[in-house]
Amino acid sequence: MSLSFVEMAESLKPDLIEKKVYPTRLVEAEADSEAFQGWAVRETGSIATLRDRAFTKGDSIILDFGDHHVGRLTLSLESVDARADSPVRLKFIFGEMPCEIAEDFDEYNGWLDRSWLQDEIVNFDVLPGTYTLPRRYTFRYLKIEVLSPARKFKVAFPDIYVTTETSADVTQVPPLPDDMPEDLREMDRIAVKTLQDCMQTVFEDGPKRDRRLWIGDLRLQALANYYTFNNHDLVKRCLYLFAGLRLDGGQVGACVYEKPEPARDDIYLYDYSLFFVSTLYDYDLASEDRETVNELWPIVMEQIELSLLRLDEQGIVKDDASWYCFTDWHEKLNKQASAQAILIYCLKRGLALAERLELQAEAAAIRNHIELASEAALTHLWDERQGFFVSGEDRQISWASQVWMALAEVLDPQANAALLERLFEVNPDIRPMTPYMYHHLIEALITVGNKDKALEQMKAYWGQMARDGADTFWEVYNPEDKKNSPYGSNLINSYCHAWSCTPTYFIRKYFLQP
Repeated sequence: MSLSFVEMAESLKPDLIEKKVYPTRLVEAEADSEAFQGWAVRETGSIATLRDRAFTKGDSIILDFGDHHVGRLTLSLESVDARADSPVRLKFIFGEMPCEIAEDFDEYNGWLDRSWLQDEIVNFDVLPGTYTLPRRYTFRYLKIEVLSPARKFKVAFPDIYVTTETSADVTQVPPLPDDMPEDLREMDRIAVKTLQDCMQTVFEDGPKRDRRLWIGDLRLQALANYYTFNNHDLVKRCLYLFAGLRLDGGQVGACVYEKPEPARDDIYLYDYSLFFVSTLYDYDLASEDRETVNELWPIVMEQIELSLLRLDEQGIVKDDASWYCFTDWHEKLNKQASAQAILIYCLKRGLALAERLELQAEAAAIRNHIELASEAALTHLWDERQGFFVSGEDRQISWASQVWMALAEVLDPQANAALLERLFEVNPDIRPMTPYMYHHLIEALITVGNKDKALEQMKAYWGQMARDGADTFWEVYNPEDKKNSPYGSNLINSYCHAWSCTPTYFIRKYFLQP
């Protein structure tokens, strides 16, 4: 009997690779107006001195584990000066960034639930003893506050380490050539580490938050994965989960959960559903796994047919309150034009899949849809006088609209290149806000043949992130507002985020050769 899509996905669940990692130094966080988000880390001592120290109520210590890690904390405790006659009560604060160990979580006022902030109060009943905390944490810095004991004895930490978890096998990553410039080498290293820490039993969007499989992130993670860890089975697992956990109307949902059992969320995003098409297209190119592509092809056609229902009588994606297209975290961005372009972009990849599978009727139908959607974009969204695509009732001109139209190649190659040149010259106010949108800007520049500009922008954006102290690349980064957050607080931002890992994809695919 054939397996269901979800059963197939579960059969592909990977084993996790574990590694013990010990802290490297003792540090303090201190205010510094010149540092990223106003906080710097200063070394206060050698980790070797930790074993010789004893702590009592009110004491605290911050451990630096030297790099970003995802895993489970183990610590040994013992009493000093007297036998422990009561439980030891400790508070743990885990931080990806210095702000998380420097700022008071109790003052958090963002709109995502505070439970995503990584702090715990734990009682340890028996000393001496070795304990592994039950939850998985994502961090570089660990602050331990001693809430008790207060009287007879003190507590020491003879041993402490994290057992990291990932399904990414670093031995599979091809080394870069010796002549690779150091700034690109560093950018690649951080990007690979970002992807590694997001590769768990699925491609998570962020190992701290949300720990879910989102298809917009998956699409970019998969591209980076093909040039680094080359784990086809993990991509395949994720595709089967999305295929098997569609919404009631047949749409591929924006995200799915895998624990305690695979389950869909109720979030539908117009662009994310379409990205099932392009993700399968990319998987086919990388894997040549025609059996999987054949099996998932009906889901491709279903997403195409459902997306076409969104078009109005002019052949343009309807722009009203009944839908949501992600595109980028920007509250002022109108997404009609970018949605139209994403539709065309994914239709073209659906056409390529149909042709590879020798599905002539489906290929002919998709080809017709591409022609109609492209003609509608040129007729109703292209503003000849301004030389830009416009979006929505207010005919907004944004970076996202031009970038996605360039990626969809609605204009001819020469006009496409001129469009992006004009974009940089005019510099519309509605700019990219996330590494996700910057990825598409870089890819658009490469699509029009402007690799020099693409490299310049990559160095200016991800390179600046690296100079600002990124161990892994972040969910949100605005060089003009470094505390920017779509959630009301930078404390809740994900500082290891899947959609930010693609510099390694660009470097290894496009910039290994001059």
